[in-house]
Amino acid sequence: MTYELSAEHESFRRIVREFAEAEIAPHAAAWDREHHFPVDVVRAMGDLGLFGLTAPEEYGGAGLGGEDGAFTSLCLAIEEIGRVDQSMGITLEAAVGLGINPILTFGTPEQRETWLPDLVSGERLAGFGLTEPGAGSDAGATRTKAELVEGQWVLNGAKQFITNSGSEITSVVTVTARTGVSTTASGQERAEISTIIVPSGTAGFVAEPAYDKLGWHASDTHPLSLVDVHVPEGNLLGERGRGFAQFLATLDDGRVAIAALAVGCIQACVDMSVQYAGERQTFGGPIGRKQGVAFQIADLEVMLHASRLLTYRAAAMKDSMDRPGGASMKAFKQAASVAKLYATESAVTATRIATQVFGGYGFMEEYPVTRFYRDAKVLEIGEGTSEVQRMLIARGLGLPVE
Repeated sequence: MTYELSAEHESFRRIVREFAEAEIAPHAAAWDREHHFPVDVVRAMGDLGLFGLTAPEEYGGAGLGGEDGAFTSLCLAIEEIGRVDQSMGITLEAAVGLGINPILTFGTPEQRETWLPDLVSGERLAGFGLTEPGAGSDAGATRTKAELVEGQWVLNGAKQFITNSGSEITSVVTVTARTGVSTTASGQERAEISTIIVPSGTAGFVAEPAYDKLGWHASDTHPLSLVDVHVPEGNLLGERGRGFAQFLATLDDGRVAIAALAVGCIQACVDMSVQYAGERQTFGGPIGRKQGVAFQIADLEVMLHASRLLTYRAAAMKDSMDRPGGASMKAFKQAASVAKLYATESAVTATRIATQVFGGYGFMEEYPVTRFYRDAKVLEIGEGTSEVQRMLIARGLGLPVE
């Protein structure tokens, strides 16, 4: 089996690459330096159709399905945007994977009609409020509460590290909250987690000042506070008590998309290192003639190919799931974790190697390698840490790991 891209996918890749190089690359350093979230470019990405790749035509999307490789197209777009700017890459990834997809997958027809057209067009963004100060990988420890009072959900709690949650074009955040207590088949009680749609601007719902982050300076990331936030009962997303299962399904797709973002990062490291090693002169010749440098760059190329193949394989499995004989959910979950683990850890290693190739200049902000170095680390953390991926992979092998 091969994972070579179709002619249509290659053509799409070229279109996104040309856009990224023309509209994003020249400004990425300034956005990073100024911590600027470029709304106009986000909307231009929307005009290109990047937010609607997995959405039906009725909501303004491309109307592509698994047979068209819709999810693979999304991963290609994230990779190409991330190749020039990881901040804009994560903006696209989170907008679709964490913003649009939960509403598209679990929303009622009314919820979809209300929120999706603006999200799919890129005119507005949505966030996914899962992580809390005391609940990240252990999402079952969610403390945000939602009580149903006279036909309204009343939410109280806090969320943190939420992407696309406080920009001037953010329209909504889906929030996980405890809505009661459920009893398992074995008689144990556990928190009932549900997901509730909270529109921006709702009284008591506040996006606190943006974080001062190590990387991803041009992306929008905020802590959120909810104090007596009232939303209609109809803002429940999906079934009550199914929030835990919903976010697990959301993160499965997101892991592959983050792997694609990591592939873009590794590709950038290869490109920058090859160019610099051919230009930088020492001892009468380019440093690329030295085996100590050339072999490190060769290792980058190996990491790139392996990461890309694992990511494309997982994306192809996702696209095949609705077809007869397609991948099973179990197989896809395993492939998603494998791709996410290997590609993100490779990206961190790749930025370290690329920075070393640049030597002293790799420590200076005038070269983009420093930005990629700062941006890479979070790839091992967001949407499931490396430790969580290893746990899931081990469980997939039948090991009783906790």
